[in-house]
Amino acid sequence: MMDSLGSGGPGPKRSLRKKAGLKSYDENLMDDLIDKHLGGSMKKKNRTTQDIEKETETEAMIALSVGFPIDALLEEEIQAGVVSELDGKEQNDYIVVRNHILARWRDNVHSWLSKGQIKETVSSEYAHLISSAYDFLLYNGYINFGVSPSCMSQIPEEATEGSVIIVGAGLAGLAAARQLLSFGFKVVVLEGRNRPGGRVYTQKMGQKGNYAAVDLGGSVITGIHANPLGVLARQLSIPLHKVRDRCPLYKPDGEVIDKEIDSMIEIIFNKLLDKVTQLRQIMGGFANDISLGSVLETLRQLYAVVRSTEERQLFDWHLANLEYANAGCLTNLSAAYWDQDDPYEMGGDHCFLAGGNWRLIKALCEGVPIFYGKTVHTIKYGNDGVEVIAGDQVFQADMVLCTVPLGVLKKRAIRFEPELPVRKLAAIDRLGFGLLNKVAMVFPRVFWGEDLDTFGRLSNCSHKRGEFFLFYSYHTVSGGPVLVALVAGEAAQAFEYTDPSTLLHRVLNILRGYILQRASMCLIPYKQYVQESVAGRLFFAGEATNRQYPASMHGAFLSGLREASCILGATRSHQSNSRKLMQKNIGPSNDVLIDLFKRPDLAFGKFSFIFNPLTVDPKAMGIMRISVGNSSSENSSEKEIENSSQNSPDLPLQLYTMLSREQAHQVQLIAGEDESRLSFLLKDLGLKLMGPSSMGSIGNSLASTIASARRGRGRYRVSSKYDFSSMH
Repeated sequence: MMDSLGSGGPGPKRSLRKKAGLKSYDENLMDDLIDKHLGGSMKKKNRTTQDIEKETETEAMIALSVGFPIDALLEEEIQAGVVSELDGKEQNDYIVVRNHILARWRDNVHSWLSKGQIKETVSSEYAHLISSAYDFLLYNGYINFGVSPSCMSQIPEEATEGSVIIVGAGLAGLAAARQLLSFGFKVVVLEGRNRPGGRVYTQKMGQKGNYAAVDLGGSVITGIHANPLGVLARQLSIPLHKVRDRCPLYKPDGEVIDKEIDSMIEIIFNKLLDKVTQLRQIMGGFANDISLGSVLETLRQLYAVVRSTEERQLFDWHLANLEYANAGCLTNLSAAYWDQDDPYEMGGDHCFLAGGNWRLIKALCEGVPIFYGKTVHTIKYGNDGVEVIAGDQVFQADMVLCTVPLGVLKKRAIRFEPELPVRKLAAIDRLGFGLLNKVAMVFPRVFWGEDLDTFGRLSNCSHKRGEFFLFYSYHTVSGGPVLVALVAGEAAQAFEYTDPSTLLHRVLNILRGYILQRASMCLIPYKQYVQESVAGRLFFAGEATNRQYPASMHGAFLSGLREASCILGATRSHQSNSRKLMQKNIGPSNDVLIDLFKRPDLAFGKFSFIFNPLTVDPKAMGIMRISVGNSSSENSSEKEIENSSQNSPDLPLQLYTMLSREQAHQVQLIAGEDESRLSFLLKDLGLKLMGPSSMGSIGNSLASTIASARRGRGRYRVSSKYDFSSMH
């Protein structure tokens, strides 16, 4: 029967099991390889033609491992116009230079790689190609990214490119924030939870001092060679543990599956997947609306394979593993698109990160201004910029990047004004997402075997094939004997409505029954529409927007780098089209405001006010400043604010509005905490808080008038000359 399915080898697998053809991942070996071919022979002098050819070949292989074709351009490179003519000598020379730059940075991801360093090792006749390749790689996040101190040192002290609000502090939002800061943007991140990381969350589990770090969300770095998360781990010197190939499967009664039967069914399973590929090539567009599950079952019956009970249980396990890899039921997976990301699959081993993925999140947060507990409900965008509203607070900027999960967009939990384009709304509605559940357990000891990272369990019932079908052991990286049981497919749907204690009882019975005896996915075409920016002001990131790397941590991270590049391009386009207009509407400088607010005319709580000292008219306009931030930073001195970067996460955010003396008095009289006064100011008075640059020419004129009047009057305190409490 196997011959009737074809004589080719197994097709692409969608599992973390049995990566037999891959070598173990070792950062030190990678370093040794690069150093051997590059480190000692990077100088221009004393290199033979043979040496150069060998280096070029090695650099091409490194570029290939990062995701670049050896002898061609990426579509993004073509669109960026990195060469003046395609398919000629210039393109070939560009590729050699590009690969060289990639290899140089991968040689030492701890240090910032400059153009000057590249010019030391590449002939000056290729200077234009150095500039073209370097700029493309830098601004698209292929080099000089991450969490090393050298990356932080490149963040400009003063923002030069505009302002961006990022909604969501997950991997996508944090990656974009750091990249935008390095580009010279002023950035603020609004996070609805009281923690960063989104669906990456490491929790301590255990009792009586026996604790372990368990990743309850994203947990596996899938394919290490080109994975940006591997670069972060390398920069932080965090050990990675290769998920070992051995994954024994157990029958429902606890008996180990015979290796020959196991291997035979796996081959049949992969050959059936090959047949699905052949069928969709024949059917063309007709395969779009046919589920992968129905095609596989039809083929199984057609070829009369997988007949016995044991074979069927094994086959069901592979189906469950496929549903796990796609986070969805096979009945909901398109036969046409289920494997669309296979060409982009990152090579190398799958790895666990010692101590949990929270360590990456913590490092990415450093130096990024994040405001927690800010649930965004409205995003307004237009030619003049954007407004993001969270509760009673209004944040203004040039652009906004929305990185919320697809489910939030589907629920319309955020109101967009104006409404999103019809095509984007349709894509959000039609793009699906799956479900995967986990049960994490900490035991007194590793009774399942120190040599195992994974093992599987077969089910008696096909509709329950995904219930606790695979177990991950994290004892090598978590600091304790941790097992995580996975639930996929239909079983994951039922899991949502089952009492947790019942589920725990089931999984413990499974372990007790045989182990103790030893001792969604989606229709992909719509992703590109969810990713699309709107009006050059509103951008979207997150794994749901990544066609190449969906449902993965690195997919979310890469989408953040992608959108940072898009925002930079859009900003420079705005600057070139409206430079004169921006100069006319520029607000007061931050230095001027800091100087004026050193001696406020009125101050209470978080609020400070300054007015023209030459008039006491209740209708006379002034400027109010409010310090927004955590309680430990709100009492920062003017000296600290003056001497620190506005991007410092340790200092409060200074927001401003223009109001009359009379309105200031009304705010002062509001009983209660500062939150009540802020609510009155925004809701009852209808005022908006903004940064200095958003105050425009009116704010600039008002600040200049107050500063000029103060210089004319010398040292004074308006509050000593005018009693605010006397206003009625």
